[in-house]
Amino acid sequence: MSARGQFITFEGTEGVGKSTQLRNAAMVLREAGVEVIVTREPGGTPMAEAIRELLLAPRTEPVNDITELLLMFAARAQHLHSLILPELTAGRWILCDRFTDATFAYQGGGRGVPAQTIQTLETLVQGHVRPDHVVLLDAPVATGMARARHRGGLDRFEQEALAFFERVRQIYLERAAEMPARYHIVDASRTEEQVSESVSELLKTLVGR
Repeated sequence: MSARGQFITFEGTEGVGKSTQLRNAAMVLREAGVEVIVTREPGGTPMAEAIRELLLAPRTEPVNDITELLLMFAARAQHLHSLILPELTAGRWILCDRFTDATFAYQGGGRGVPAQTIQTLETLVQGHVRPDHVVLLDAPVATGMARARHRGGLDRFEQEALAFFERVRQIYLERAAEMPARYHIVDASRTEEQVSESVSELLKTLVGR
C-alpha cells in the first residue's frame, strides 16, 4: 500500500503569483519522481467548479457573508471527499491553490465572520484533515493588486477595496506566526525567478524528508 501523499496549499492575497508558483512546484516535484495532482479552491471537481462560478461572478445582488461562507465549504466538502482524500490515500501529493486558511483570511479577516463560526464548519467538513504545509506567498497589498489589475478583468473578490485585502493579509500573517511548523512564508514581492527559486528549495527539502 502506498504511503499517504503530502497535502500542500498555496495561499496569499491577489496578484502574488500563486498560479505561476503552483506550476513551478508541480514541475519540481515531478522531476523528483513525485506523483502530483494540481487543483484549486473553490473548485477542483465539476460540482465544486460550478459553485466557484456562483461565488466569483460579479453581481448586483449583495451576497450575504454567511451565504458566501457556506458556498465555500460546500465546494470544499465536494473537493475534499471526491478528489483530495482519495488521491492522498493513493500516495499522490496534492498542490492546491487555496484551502481553509483562505477562508479564515477572506471570510474571517476580510468579511468579519467570527473565527469560531469558520472553525465549526472546518471541523464539520474536514474532521481532522489539514494541509501538511502552507506556502504563503506574501507581498504588500498594493504590489499584488497592481499585478492583478494588470492581468485584466477582476472577479467579485478582486474588486474589493485595498482595506479588505490588508485585513486578509494580516490574518494570513497571524496564522503563520501561530503555526510556524506548517506555514512557510515566501517573499512574493521579488522577481518571479527569485520566488520560484525559494519555492523550489522548500519543496526539495520536503521531498528529502
